[in-house]
Amino acid sequence: MPEPVREGSPLADVRALVLSAPPAPTEPGKQVREALLGMGREGDFGRLGEAAEWLANWQNRYPPRIEKPTLAIFAGSHGIVEEGVSMSSNQDTQAHVSALREGRAPLSAIATQAGAAIRVFELALDKPTPSIAETAAMSEKECAATIAYGFEATEDHPDLLALAVAGAGVGTAAAAVACALYGGSPDYWVRPSSQTSPTLSRKRIELVSRALTLHRGHLSDPLEALRCLGGRELAACVGAIIAARHQGIPVVLDGFATTIAAGVVHAIDPGAISHCLASHITRRPAHEAALERIRLKPLMQMEFQTGGGLGSASAIGLLKTACAPFIAEPAAT
Repeated sequence: MPEPVREGSPLADVRALVLSAPPAPTEPGKQVREALLGMGREGDFGRLGEAAEWLANWQNRYPPRIEKPTLAIFAGSHGIVEEGVSMSSNQDTQAHVSALREGRAPLSAIATQAGAAIRVFELALDKPTPSIAETAAMSEKECAATIAYGFEATEDHPDLLALAVAGAGVGTAAAAVACALYGGSPDYWVRPSSQTSPTLSRKRIELVSRALTLHRGHLSDPLEALRCLGGRELAACVGAIIAARHQGIPVVLDGFATTIAAGVVHAIDPGAISHCLASHITRRPAHEAALERIRLKPLMQMEFQTGGGLGSASAIGLLKTACAPFIAEPAAT
């Protein structure tokens, strides 16, 4: 177990919430397995059957069903963008957020097709977090407050919460957090997709190396690693994952960054993310490595270059398909 954050720190309450995560009910999942046996199809349904069982347990109902899904997108900005580590800019993030709010983004159409409500959470886009190679991304108070802000993703009580992030530089910040959580060299966690140039990869590796050196001695606790190296969107994702667990809401993860957010919670208590499902795996090699660390296997192989919500939004429709055979049966009273 990692050493706890400093007693009295605003992050101590966050840690306590993770450690007090309630267990999942098991009876609804048992009903799913029995229903599949009755259909003579338990093995034939493969991952769909597993997903239906997982969904039933975390919704605590049989049959499992998705009637009120939410796609929560946390958007942040990073000072490290000024160091040339991103192919996009903080202005691009703002434009993407505007497109999401106006329903012009491709992700908006996918979410609408899946019947999901889109909630976009802007996290001080006009005030980027400082460069993690120069100082901590957030103070203890700001990190705890941002985690708490992430709780708002569950305020409408969705029956499925799909997560996504938007923000130039978030992948590099997530790679830095991954280094703190799991060890390994920066080049392992910065490993690029085929679209990333060698020059860009080198800049990312150098920045993460500088950040790890600067914050050495403050990274043994996962929440401190998040505070020093992460970003507001990562912290808000952590908050959404924690809140969903306490409210019995199943969570669908998206790409590398949301996986690392789940990794922060997992590093405190591995059982605290059993309500999370990995929607897909991107072409980014570090994403697969992160999923292996938190022992989640992707539901889909879509070969998206990055996350951005495409995977978690697309998974909603597949999970509805997983529910279909059981909804056709009379619901238990």
